[in-house]
Amino acid sequence: MQKSKLQRPGLTDSQPTHSVVSKSTPVKSLAALFILLAFAPLSLAGPPAMPAADPHRYLDDIKALSAPAMEGRGAGSKGLIRAQHLIEKRYQSLGLEPAGTSTYLQPFSVITGAQLKGKNNFAVQTLDQKHELKAKQDFVPFSFSASGAVRASMVFAGYGVSADEFQYDDYAGIDVKDKIVVVLRYEPPSFAAKAGNQGMTQHSQLVTKAINARNHGAKALVLLNGKLGDGEEDLLTRFGSVSGPEDAGIVFVQVKNSVAEGWFKAAGKSLAELQEQINTSAKPASFALPELQTAAIEVSIRTTRATVNNVLAYLPGKTDEYVIIGAHYDHLGRGNFDSLAPSQIGQIHPGADDNASGTAGVLELARLLAPQRGQLRRGILFADFAGEELGLLGSAAWVQSPTRPLDKCVAMLNMDMIGRIKDQKVYIGGVGTGSTLKAAVEQAQQDSGLKIEYSPGGYSSSDHTSFVARKIPVLFFFSGLHSDYHKPSDTWDKIDPDSAARLLKVVGATGELLADAEERPSFVIVAEDKPGGRSGGSGGYGPYFGSIPDFGQVETGVKFSDVKPGSPAAKAGLKAGDIMVQFGDKPIKNLYDFTDALRRSKVGDVVEVKVLRDGQTLSVPVKLEQRK
Repeated sequence: MQKSKLQRPGLTDSQPTHSVVSKSTPVKSLAALFILLAFAPLSLAGPPAMPAADPHRYLDDIKALSAPAMEGRGAGSKGLIRAQHLIEKRYQSLGLEPAGTSTYLQPFSVITGAQLKGKNNFAVQTLDQKHELKAKQDFVPFSFSASGAVRASMVFAGYGVSADEFQYDDYAGIDVKDKIVVVLRYEPPSFAAKAGNQGMTQHSQLVTKAINARNHGAKALVLLNGKLGDGEEDLLTRFGSVSGPEDAGIVFVQVKNSVAEGWFKAAGKSLAELQEQINTSAKPASFALPELQTAAIEVSIRTTRATVNNVLAYLPGKTDEYVIIGAHYDHLGRGNFDSLAPSQIGQIHPGADDNASGTAGVLELARLLAPQRGQLRRGILFADFAGEELGLLGSAAWVQSPTRPLDKCVAMLNMDMIGRIKDQKVYIGGVGTGSTLKAAVEQAQQDSGLKIEYSPGGYSSSDHTSFVARKIPVLFFFSGLHSDYHKPSDTWDKIDPDSAARLLKVVGATGELLADAEERPSFVIVAEDKPGGRSGGSGGYGPYFGSIPDFGQVETGVKFSDVKPGSPAAKAGLKAGDIMVQFGDKPIKNLYDFTDALRRSKVGDVVEVKVLRDGQTLSVPVKLEQRK
């Protein structure tokens, strides 16, 4: 499940970086979305005759999908291809029709990472000497650095922070335009005390530092570890281990303390003493390093891509309308920056609950429903999406290029993390997005023994969000987060197959009811008064804006897949399809830029927002509101 589902630029316009809090806290938390609505009853006489799911078959599929050979089902891995083949063969064996582009598969391209290619150099030139640094030994680029060559003088800018809320700005009074800025990691200790000792603020994040330096006109940014903790070594970050945008728009490298010390000595200063001065006084100590020494940095990074596939199968009905039952089958591979167990990055993250549990559920429901070929009023499309962990990319690719007419889809049922039901409690979201959805679920779960917690809203960090943004009613089935989320410890032996089987009967019966009802559910716009998760700028820091980002590739800016009803963005007239290119005086190149700009704003600010719409530039004032 894509919860940041962890500050990847996830589904939020406010919390895209990868942190433990942003990943696990808001993303799949459905309990905060309660709104009382009235629902129309279904026009069916009695409960569906949905057969019981087989917990043994279900668990066997989870074991297979989370086996070591699947390598954590990471994008671009052989393991993901093996999982794809398993699903494809199962559909074929059930006699289901291929529903991809020409087979069961719908291919699309994803960005899987970055590689250092070509020239990556760093040299410091003094009056009479040139000191060349060694890549990966003395310095290393960050994977989201821009590629390019920079030659300029250097400026020390403390922690590289501009924090109006703390009355602190390392860039105040210094000129960094077209310069190379040298900064420390983390942030002044005084921030934690002022923020209520809740740990590091967003100003400590590397992407925030990069955007801040770029917005101040710097051409390159150099990060130093600075003061080391007890037992800590002055090590370089492993290339690719820190998340960020594809290109932060500034050359960004890390250099060892031992290398940089000479730069400060030439100015008659000490790096350690400067940091201590800042920490003690809570005031900046920025200055220009001697003009006698200039630096030349060259970075060459190649983005790596892979072709992955949604796996799609179809059970025909009596008409061309259909219901989607889906789940994502990808996971984190060996962890990388999405892992919530940083010390175990490199180990297989099997993803038994996230989301082999949902994928196995789709396979089991396909088995149970396959005998009803041609018997239901509507067909059922079984959809297994790839690329969810990278930002709902598989479902976004499908709604962008649907393999069946999009207007014939009456509802989308999504299962993401359904395998660890605790105390028989299950969360079902989206019940307010369709006129008959809650009635269908209530009828389907009458004898389940499950305790259902409903929420009306259809936005959260999983694949159903791609559908609700296209005005398709959705239901989201979820058993809750746990301590093994996004860790190598998310293993098959912790799955509760019996409880999951009861939930599968509910999902399947709901799908049958919707597929066989006389009338399709009408889409309902839900004005969610408690923004939550990674959607629409509703979690994390700062004021509320209300957009839902589209993760399809755009050359620059942030494209909106939707705008939440009643949000500041909606009140300003912004709508789906708009591409934001400027927020106030800040250029917006990607979701990280938008997040940074939004966090630097205040509730009540009226911000001039520029968007591209139908090839024209539109400028509108947006009054930011308080998160509720």
